[in-house]
Amino acid sequence: MATHGQYEELARQLSAIGAVKRELGRLLPQDCPPASAGVLTLLDRHGEMRMSQLAELLAIDMSVTSRHVAHVCERGWIERKPDPADKRSRLLRLTPSGRELLAELSERYAAAVARYLSDWSDDDVRLLNELLGRLRSSFGDCRTRPSHHDAGHRAPHHHSTTRTPAG
Repeated sequence: MATHGQYEELARQLSAIGAVKRELGRLLPQDCPPASAGVLTLLDRHGEMRMSQLAELLAIDMSVTSRHVAHVCERGWIERKPDPADKRSRLLRLTPSGRELLAELSERYAAAVARYLSDWSDDDVRLLNELLGRLRSSFGDCRTRPSHHDAGHRAPHHHSTTRTPAG
């Protein structure tokens, strides 16, 4: 198990990731803020869904989710259609224009990462992908992990290499 000092350094490094995210955010078109890219990415990854499910995945309030959805709808990147199971509800789904934007963003992100990491070996990039996938998986399992009060019981590791173009 890692030392407390190693976890402190990791926490500092993770805090500094904000600078990387901000730099990648500069690649987004002016009318597509990071939150909009996040909405599009989730709809691409999970398929059509209700606004309530999107709010849950974004981990934000419904009113904030509604503003993000309105923004991407106005630009034609997603559409709202009646939910066949409940006509009072709407399902959100990507439009062809939204898919094109995501493909463009994915290319921009990949090119930028390749440029910044051009002096890294293939093995270093592979290892970083693997470790970031594991980190994300570990944090994604927070609801099923024991609290710090149950320190003697550890949840199993899950390995994931899922990549997201905009999130």
